[in-house]
Amino acid sequence: MKLVCILAALSAASPAATLFLGAYPNSVLVFDESKGQIVDRIPLETGLPRNMRLSLDRKQIYVYTLDHNGIEIIDVATRKVTNHFVLDNGNKRYRFDEGGVLDPQNKSLYTVTTEIDKQSDRYEIGRPQYTVIDVAAQKISKTVPISREDENSFRGFGRAGFEISSDGKYLYQFRDRVMILDTSDFKVVDRLDLSKPEVPGQEMENVGFGGELESIAEPGRHIALFNSSDPIVHNRVFGIARFDLSTRHVDYTPIGPSVNGMTGLQVTPDRKKAYTVVANGTHGNKRCEFWAFDLGTNRITQTAEFACRARFSFGISGDGKKLYIYAAGFEIEVYDAATLKYERTWDLNNDLTGPMVVVQ
Repeated sequence: MKLVCILAALSAASPAATLFLGAYPNSVLVFDESKGQIVDRIPLETGLPRNMRLSLDRKQIYVYTLDHNGIEIIDVATRKVTNHFVLDNGNKRYRFDEGGVLDPQNKSLYTVTTEIDKQSDRYEIGRPQYTVIDVAAQKISKTVPISREDENSFRGFGRAGFEISSDGKYLYQFRDRVMILDTSDFKVVDRLDLSKPEVPGQEMENVGFGGELESIAEPGRHIALFNSSDPIVHNRVFGIARFDLSTRHVDYTPIGPSVNGMTGLQVTPDRKKAYTVVANGTHGNKRCEFWAFDLGTNRITQTAEFACRARFSFGISGDGKKLYIYAAGFEIEVYDAATLKYERTWDLNNDLTGPMVVVQ
């Protein structure tokens, strides 16, 4: 009987995840959580990785590189780069928004770019423009200037995020409002005011969408952080927003008081708990804390101070049981999610650039 229980417990246990970490000067490290060590290194052809995104089917990782504004595609199963190219061409450079989205066939990347032309005595910076990048052809296939009306409208909390409809016909851009665009010509189909939900009496002000929560991503929905304040006492809060692409309905789940120094939000696979890092002060006076939340009651359940770094990123293990402090250094510091106490340090012997993708 005891053997049966042990086998059942082992079979129910979540397998350890694999971490893909951007590293100097031009590689992605493959780290096995169960072994606590690097098991592979993926060299990049286009330079230093500045951000990474996991495709919705979790089969590919898109790496955005800094040196020449490059894009590299990694196959998760084989851990090989299957495609790579740069957007820069001679004296022409492109800065592009890393919150772009792929079409349902993974053929085109929709994003926003800013063109920069190097002249003999100056740099000429163009206006932001909606951009389609043909991944197979390895080039920009279409650009459409953003109207003056909308050019400065995406201000507020976090970077703009993009989603695309399942049929590929509509592009959604999230910030202080939701822009719905026709992908064929980028004409605005609708503008949705995030501060006016469907339920009367629940108006908010200064609403902004932040980073997408890839750990709880769902097809057909945009799930992201939001920041807002009420119009009466102007108390600022943050939480999770869920936008349904088909019905265009948004649900807000407030979690806690908004702070200026919050680093990301990590949600456990069962979606019952969430964690963030709050930093107050600067330099020698900087103070960092873990905040743990119960998403069932939307309450802070636990806080704990930990040793700050000058710069760092925050992550969570594949099973949601460990918290990671990493980047701007050679180590990953591991904390127990249940107690928020320090456990160990993994020395990677390689300086990390910041992005991390967790694949279960």
